[in-house]
Amino acid sequence: MIEIQNLTKRYGDLTAVDDVTLTVQPGTVCGFLGPNGAGKSTTLRCLVGLATPTSGTAHIHGRPYHRLVNPAVQVGTMLDASALHPGRTGLEILTQGAIALGVERGRVAEVLDVVGLTKREAKRRAGKYSLGMRQRLGIGHALLGSPSVLILDEPANGLDPAGIRWMRTLLRDFAEQGGSVLLSSHLLHEVQQIADTLAMIGHGRIVAAGTLDELLAAGEELEDMFLTRTAATSREGAL
Repeated sequence: MIEIQNLTKRYGDLTAVDDVTLTVQPGTVCGFLGPNGAGKSTTLRCLVGLATPTSGTAHIHGRPYHRLVNPAVQVGTMLDASALHPGRTGLEILTQGAIALGVERGRVAEVLDVVGLTKREAKRRAGKYSLGMRQRLGIGHALLGSPSVLILDEPANGLDPAGIRWMRTLLRDFAEQGGSVLLSSHLLHEVQQIADTLAMIGHGRIVAAGTLDELLAAGEELEDMFLTRTAATSREGAL
C-alpha cells in the first residue's frame, strides 16, 4: 500500500510538489498524470527515498522507504530506464541485481521470460538496446524481488503498440494478485485503459483525483479536464 500525505518538496524558492495527498490500495493501479514538469517525478523520488520531503509524509506499507526491511524486495521501482549501465549486458544487470537483493539466480531467467527479452538479447550490452528494450529490462529489474508494490515513471516510453499491450496485461495481472501499482505518465489515453484510479497533477498540485468512473460521472470529458485543469494550475503558479 502507498500513502502520501500532504507532501511538499521545495528547492529554494521553487515548490516542485505542493501538498500532495495520494493513496494506492493493494489490488489497484493508480495512474499519476500530468505534463512534463508537473511534479510527478519529484513525488516518486520522495516516495522511494531519493529526495527528502520538505514537509508531509510518503509511506509504503506504513513506513518511509528507508525504514523498510530490504526495501528493493518489497518495492519494485523504475524511475529512469536510461540509468542502466550501458556497458553491461541485460543478463549481467539482472544477475547483479539478483545478487544484491539476495534472490535466487533462477529468478533472472523467469524475469527475462516475463518481459519478453530473448537469451540472445539478454547477452547484448544495454547501451545497444532500443528505448523499448531498456524499458522492458528496467521493468524486469523492478520485478526481480517479487515485490508487492511497483512504482514506475513513464514506463510506456519507447514501447511499440504490442509492447504497450504487454505492459498493460502485466500490470493488471500484478494488481489482480494483490499488488499496488503507481504508474506515472503524461499520456492520458495510455493510463485510462489500465488504471483503477487517477490522480492528475499540475504545477505540483493535485487538480483531480478519483476512479475513472467518478471523474467521468462528474459530467466532464476526462481529456478536457486533464488539459484544462493542469494548464490552469500552471498559469496560477506562474503568476
